[in-house]
Amino acid sequence: MKESAFAWILAVWGVLMTCGCGQQTKTAGGDHAGTDMSPKYAKGFTVKQTDDGVRLVDVADPQTDEDKMPVSYHFALVEKGSDGDIPEGYVKVEVPVERTIVMTMLQLSNFTALGAQDVVKGITGTKNLFDKDIKKRVDDGQIVKIGMEGNFDTELILAAQPEVIFISPFKRGGYDLIKETGITLIPHFGYKEEDPLGQAEWMKFTAMFIGKEKEAEAVFKGIEERYLAVKEKAAAAKERPTVFSGEMHGGNWYAVGGKNHLAQIFRDAGADYIIKDDNTGGVNIEYEKMYAMAAKADYWRILNSYPGEFSYEALRQSEPRNELFQAFKDHHVIYCNMKQTPYYEKSPVMPDVLLSDLVAIFHPEVMPQDYQPVFYQLLKE
Repeated sequence: MKESAFAWILAVWGVLMTCGCGQQTKTAGGDHAGTDMSPKYAKGFTVKQTDDGVRLVDVADPQTDEDKMPVSYHFALVEKGSDGDIPEGYVKVEVPVERTIVMTMLQLSNFTALGAQDVVKGITGTKNLFDKDIKKRVDDGQIVKIGMEGNFDTELILAAQPEVIFISPFKRGGYDLIKETGITLIPHFGYKEEDPLGQAEWMKFTAMFIGKEKEAEAVFKGIEERYLAVKEKAAAAKERPTVFSGEMHGGNWYAVGGKNHLAQIFRDAGADYIIKDDNTGGVNIEYEKMYAMAAKADYWRILNSYPGEFSYEALRQSEPRNELFQAFKDHHVIYCNMKQTPYYEKSPVMPDVLLSDLVAIFHPEVMPQDYQPVFYQLLKE
């Protein structure tokens, strides 16, 4: 394991031990009632506390795509065994939840960051899963694989006996059959946040349902402090290189928009992302248009699951015109292989590490000389 990743894990472990992680604690009206879970960076949820200890959580798509489906959800979190007035329009959820199913690696990252693996009883799959503990739980039958979005196995879902299920409403879906079971579906919009700290802050959202508020507060505070400290270092750099992202697939170039959280990490790392539009998700671009924008860019970021060792020759073979980019010529390709690195499994709750990796590439003079990258590094050969 890389030295910096090990240090981060040790830091989180220390926080969790201090906070008593591993013990289910009371939430609304209980031991954690006074813990303020209001987000500072996330735009997709808000939190209010009633006088009788009910926590009201309002959830909405941070990007407000109202044409796709209803975007507002309202949950009233009530401590198990207690009473409280539930406002009209709110769905009652008794907390702490002890059994749940998650649909994405981002959601799973919230539970592992909080040391709450015991709560997870079902996942969609194990592709690119690195966590040995979660894998063992799957092998032992403690966690079931329920199938992929759009093709769920309802019998397995019921067998997992979840109290709630965390979902990603704007992805492939397939939730109609699950709704018929009567299980409460909790939308998790962390993947749509535009701020990397906002994405990580969804661990607070998850924590409110499982009684891990104090742990989430402490873990996120550390992430925030480290992120802002590295961002400040990058801001002091004299020059801002340009960077682009993505590859050709199926005749089109897929790249994230100018308001995506990845674009924000580039900016916070002291670089300028070449796509300036207000699109937040992915955009398909013809090669000629991408080349017109990125031909002279200083760096090229690539994330893929290449079988074996990725190289400049592999990049050339995938699309001969790739060698025309200046970043290719200068060997300035920033690379992460998802088959070798738990990117989606860990990075949502490690934006400070992502930022550090990029700053070490864009502005190595402001980072420690012995810095060891965790996710991204320059492709050598």
